Amino acid sequence: MKLSTQETPRAVLFDAYGTLFDVYSVVALAEQLFPGQGQALSVLWRDKQIEYSRLVTSSNDGAHYQPFWDLTRAGLRYACLRLKLDLTPPYEAQLMDQYRHLSAFAENHHVLQTLKGQGIQLGVLSNGDPAMLQSAVKSAGFEHLLNHVISVDTIRKYKTHPSAYALGEQATGMPARDILFVSSNGWDALAATWYGYQTLWVNRYGLPFETLGVQPTHTGSTLQDVLALFQV
Repeated sequence: MKLSTQETPRAVLFDAYGTLFDVYSVVALAEQLFPGQGQALSVLWRDKQIEYSRLVTSSNDGAHYQPFWDLTRAGLRYACLRLKLDLTPPYEAQLMDQYRHLSAFAENHHVLQTLKGQGIQLGVLSNGDPAMLQSAVKSAGFEHLLNHVISVDTIRKYKTHPSAYALGEQATGMPARDILFVSSNGWDALAATWYGYQTLWVNRYGLPFETLGVQPTHTGSTLQDVLALFQV
């Protein structure tokens, strides 16, 4: 369903991990290194990574902040301890390097290219630190399609802190109501909705939305559903 002219966003900001880049594309390597445990490792690793980002943001007003790369490594180490896997230094290096080059979802390049062709400002607003994002964006071939690659590292607070979402307004020069924020993470889509963005939750896995009484502006199943919100 297309939006009215008054409601059509003038910019689109995408979450990176889970939305543009498949955080579970590490499964194949994890399975190769730890047969029978690849899926469990990838899920626990991701969950712990996000848990740590919330922990360091909410504790002492971010005084314990660490870059997302460090939290990602800490999450991997915890997951291996929890699953009783022997994470040798070479294995850790391989898995962390894989995180620099996560696979992009198949439809993403076409969607970004189509929106870019319409003159719409495009950007990433991510927990990832600048070096991580640069590697992922370059590996996916998205550099020429994005106007902004925004990292929360500049404020040392992770999403869902309001200061993180404010970075999108600052980068685009637009109020949140004129920006569509796209995320595959339900918690991220909810917090962005609370902040004031128009939101699209990309529900790739057929999950229920968060049960806190607020719904995203739109819901889809792939990034392709962004295009339905514009006259393209």
